[in-house]
Amino acid sequence: MYGIALDLGTSGFRLQLLNIGTGNTIKTVMTMKHPLPGGNVIDHLGFAIQVGEDSAHKIITHTICKMLDELQVPLTMISKIAVCGNPIQLSLFQNIEIRDLAYAGKNMQKRLGIENVKRGMMIYKGYEIFGNDSGLDECEIIVLPSIEHEIGADALAMMIKTDFIEQEDIAIVTDYGTNAEMALKIGDRIVTCSAAAGPAIEGQGIRCGMLASPGAISDVNEEHSYWRITVLDEDMKSGKGDLIDPITGSIVEKGEVQSRGITGTGVISAISLAVSTGIIKKLPEIPNGKLVLGENICLTDKDIAEAGKAIGAIRAAHLTLLIESGVKYEDLKYMYMSGASGTYVDAEKGRKIGLAPIFTQKIIQFGNTSLELAKDIILGNYELKEIEDLAERIKADHIMLASNETFKNIYACELAYWTEGMQYETYNYFLEAYGMPRLPDVTCTPSIQHRVSKDIEDTGYEGIRIIKDLDMIIEEKSHGCMQCRICERECPENALQVVPKNGDIYVDYTAHLCLGISCKRCIGVCPVKAIKYRHIKPVSIGGLPAV
Repeated sequence: MYGIALDLGTSGFRLQLLNIGTGNTIKTVMTMKHPLPGGNVIDHLGFAIQVGEDSAHKIITHTICKMLDELQVPLTMISKIAVCGNPIQLSLFQNIEIRDLAYAGKNMQKRLGIENVKRGMMIYKGYEIFGNDSGLDECEIIVLPSIEHEIGADALAMMIKTDFIEQEDIAIVTDYGTNAEMALKIGDRIVTCSAAAGPAIEGQGIRCGMLASPGAISDVNEEHSYWRITVLDEDMKSGKGDLIDPITGSIVEKGEVQSRGITGTGVISAISLAVSTGIIKKLPEIPNGKLVLGENICLTDKDIAEAGKAIGAIRAAHLTLLIESGVKYEDLKYMYMSGASGTYVDAEKGRKIGLAPIFTQKIIQFGNTSLELAKDIILGNYELKEIEDLAERIKADHIMLASNETFKNIYACELAYWTEGMQYETYNYFLEAYGMPRLPDVTCTPSIQHRVSKDIEDTGYEGIRIIKDLDMIIEEKSHGCMQCRICERECPENALQVVPKNGDIYVDYTAHLCLGISCKRCIGVCPVKAIKYRHIKPVSIGGLPAV
């Protein structure tokens, strides 16, 4: 019999087929994007509330079924599926209440009648999630527990699968991604927060960006005054890419692995190297407006600013955790980095530009802890009761960054630093003005340890299958449309198409490409206001009606 480990990430899904009898990993399947419109959890939540939770649930489960099809095994042979993710993704997967995640105020939640929504360990039969006749009818589906309302199973996973829980010294753990979840441990006390860093941290929202997958530039290093590009190969291992002049774009030496785009860690590495070598003298400005990293692959000023917003959000969150908890900078000993970005990033380069606290003494890098914990559940490495009890025992203080003044003030400095070129000394001046300690200079290098060589250490003997096209269309009737198609031309992701149907005009959006409620450029450019992005619904799932 087979089991499935499933990680519902904000930027994409990852799934592994496991042989329960032998414990072997057979195959890994991943999507390049999340199937719902938008680039972060807030977008996904807003979309689900706007179009209906049923529709969002159908899009997600359809995508998972499409991933299962890639395994080419009878679905009736899959006996267990363990699912890990943040509270929003898991709630949409289960099709349960999500409004409590959208409205933080207790009074609003009380008026809506959505107080005390439970998100503990849940076990379903396959038909309860995927419907009847899915082939998974009697499959046991285990949804891993959240610790508290805002702290998901993915946060639980990063605590369990690193040394964080057992650590006696002061430590921070962070799952680097679009929604960067993090925790600070001080003795028996745990303080958590979640920074909506945005998709740039995983290579999305970047002109030539892509998720960590074969062909992605994951690192950049100086070599004989040029830049050596590191590219992930077909086994997701670091391969030797081109040696290139980043200013002119001339290739000095061809590499062994061809690049197709750049992931978030490559962006971080390129920014850090450009700053340390003096190519960038004032953020986010690049000479000639771009850094060339390969054929048709470059970073622009806009990309630098976009990545800076993500890095800045994470640094502001780390500092907020420490300041709000009364911890002195110099007392932080351990920094645990997990997730794809936490695995592949050059920790020292990232530390220099704020991705990890510059004053931490030790950095330990892990892989995809969410997928690993789901895998452990399938293979029986943990008892369900053990995980459930641990989630109950971890009583964390949670900081809501959206309403926290410390975070707001620090992030204002970060935005000025990354997008307006504010100098470091001025940054520190404002910290002092807000009553917070200055950031120390980088004076020493921490010890850095890699626990894994890639974010998914064991991809299986059949390797990785990447799904780029998720074949989901959502549409809205466009009243008054004059078919000028300006919206088509202006869509930054080429996600929409104006389609006449049965005497009416519709706007069709490719769901996984659309940036959702965080963009709405189509609304702004429509000269007759025929696009509302309100009454939208899925119209096809694999060519069949969705609703």
